[in-house]
Amino acid sequence: MSSKIYVGNLPYSVNDSALESNFSEFGSVTSAKVMMDRETGRSKGFGFVEMSSAEGAQAAITGLNGMSVDGRSIVVNLARPREEGRGSGGGYGDSGYTSSKRSDVGYGNGGHGGGRY
Repeated sequence: MSSKIYVGNLPYSVNDSALESNFSEFGSVTSAKVMMDRETGRSKGFGFVEMSSAEGAQAAITGLNGMSVDGRSIVVNLARPREEGRGSGGGYGDSGYTSSKRSDVGYGNGGHGGGRY
C-alpha cells in the first residue's frame, strides 16, 4: 500500500528531483511533486511525495519533519484526503450552476425579486 506525504514550507529552490532524492533515503519513492504556480511557474512552497510502503513513509516523516532545508524548517506529515467541494469557488460544478444553497434567498420567494429578510 502506498502512502502519500505532504511536505510544506519548502524553499522555492527545491524541485521534484531534489524532493525525490531526499525521501529515497527512507524507502522506495513512487512519485515526488512540488506544486507550482500556474501563472508564475514558481514553486508554491509545498509538495507531495508518494512512497511505496507505509513503513518507509513513517520513517521519512520521523526523519525529515522539522529538518532545516536552505534555512527553512520543513513540515512533513501524512497527506490528508482532499476536502469535497474545496477549490471549486462556487459557480459551475458537477451539479450545474448554484449560487446559494439557501432556500430563503433568491428569485420567486416573495416580494419584488428578493428573498425573505
